[in-house]
Amino acid sequence: MAQANVKWRGVHMRPSVSAAGAGTYALLLRIDVTEEIAIGRRHRLRMAPGWAVYVGSAFGPGGAAARLAHHRRPAVRPHWHIDYLRSRAVLRAVWISHDPIHRECLWATVLREDLGGVPPPFRFGASDCRCAAHLHRFPDRPVLTAFVAALRVRCPVHAAVLEQAE
Repeated sequence: MAQANVKWRGVHMRPSVSAAGAGTYALLLRIDVTEEIAIGRRHRLRMAPGWAVYVGSAFGPGGAAARLAHHRRPAVRPHWHIDYLRSRAVLRAVWISHDPIHRECLWATVLREDLGGVPPPFRFGASDCRCAAHLHRFPDRPVLTAFVAALRVRCPVHAAVLEQAE
């Protein structure tokens, strides 16, 4: 995905890496309001000012470029849990890795156990796995280098993780 206005900051990054291929990603979302929103028909999510990080993967048609394009625009008809939250939270950055293995559960574990993220009271974004959630709240913006350091302890062979500022 060649975009002149996209800035990538990476940890162990190769300059030719882009968001075009498949991989795992995290959306770093800024929340500036206190409110409760509906997430689908069954859940409610209490939001407070701070940061939320949502982890997902993109291994289908179009890869990460297509999935991130979906997350960057408001969903006309929300489908995934994150579509409901995106209408109220501002996307500030994306972390992405083109590791060929599905790593979103590992990323969610690192966010919760190593960085101290707090999951919601329901399995936000984790309907197809056993994770508590793929969304975690933080009072301050998580730092990519701390995330990658914790990730490398758990998975030394993990591919590069890049940050794209929005």
